[in-house]
Amino acid sequence: MRTRSRAAVTSDRNGVHVTSRHASWSNTTMHIVRVSYRVPPMPGGMERHVEYLTRHQVSDGNRVTMSFRQGATVPVGATRLPLRRVPRSRMLGPVSDRLAFAAEAAAAIKDLCAARRNVDLVHLHGDHIEAAGLGPVCRRLGIPLFLTVHAALTDRHQWLARHAFRHVKAFIALGSATAADLVARGVVRERILTMSSGLELSAMPSPVDAVARERGLIVSVGALNPMKNHHLLIEAFHELARSRPGARLVIAGEGPERDRLNQLAAAGPGVELAGPLDRQEVYDLVRRADVFVLASRRLSGKGEGVPTAALEALALGTPVVVSSDAALDPVVTVREAYRVFPSGSKADLVHVLRNVLDDEPGRNRMSELGVRAAEELDWSRVAQRVENWYRAAPEQRRSFA
Repeated sequence: MRTRSRAAVTSDRNGVHVTSRHASWSNTTMHIVRVSYRVPPMPGGMERHVEYLTRHQVSDGNRVTMSFRQGATVPVGATRLPLRRVPRSRMLGPVSDRLAFAAEAAAAIKDLCAARRNVDLVHLHGDHIEAAGLGPVCRRLGIPLFLTVHAALTDRHQWLARHAFRHVKAFIALGSATAADLVARGVVRERILTMSSGLELSAMPSPVDAVARERGLIVSVGALNPMKNHHLLIEAFHELARSRPGARLVIAGEGPERDRLNQLAAAGPGVELAGPLDRQEVYDLVRRADVFVLASRRLSGKGEGVPTAALEALALGTPVVVSSDAALDPVVTVREAYRVFPSGSKADLVHVLRNVLDDEPGRNRMSELGVRAAEELDWSRVAQRVENWYRAAPEQRRSFA
């Protein structure tokens, strides 16, 4: 049986610390129901986040039950919560399968409670769509609902988001832009822990020496979609390459913009669309590069949180350049560890790339600072911050401004 203690929350970039005043779980193991529409082997940063967080929470002695629609990976020690069609999901299915999934997950959680299977909390990975279906049920059952929002929120359905978020006990925002989106929808800042995803550093190769890098190699990793803004990077590379014979740009990823990007790439030499690569192939590519670039932009329905690909590049010792819409705030506080250009500006991207490529001591310094910053993001530390937040999040009295 779990016990209760009185605690309040203070936080900094290194985690959340329990002090006094508000109710939270004491230092006992928990039964966590994790809800995510997709899990690996489906690709994506959120999917990997769900997998690694579950692994570490299980290794810490917690019981984790997973509910998902797409994918198959259930880490060793975790269990899968079976779903069944219910009248509400049949009604919602033609409108949105994510809404239907949330209705089925809510029904499954009700079944768990009816079977006297104690649930300490539900941790949802998604946004207001799933929260709208899960939140009211969790509230009726008296189960705290935590929500991790992995990326910028859509500008649509703001009224629905404000309503759905009223049922969430506390939030984890991956990045300051995501946290600002939550505040704009009425969430009180004290209910938001802003952090990043973690890095499985033990599974990553060590950085190579500077002399082992391919001079003039620029690399980007990400789905070939409009939000990643690879077309801007290709155009900037063509301009840069006019004065740098032998320079190369390699983009790893797949997506709906492949044909368009192939046409842009053909406008000059040196651009390769490498397609989807496995994780180790990505690591090998990135660690050989002179610079890693993420040119993402925010669209009305989609935007970056804290991009894991850029954090992994830091860990691999590769100098990182990101757009202002893909900034690494607040998790990488040493700004000298990476460079930022104004999102959408080809001229500024070319200028920053020239400066980085022409400054070998500066690249070496960026590499050193990036590796050091990444050490703070090992999944063992990130998972502990999440568990601290479970215990330290303030009681749900007045959630919204």
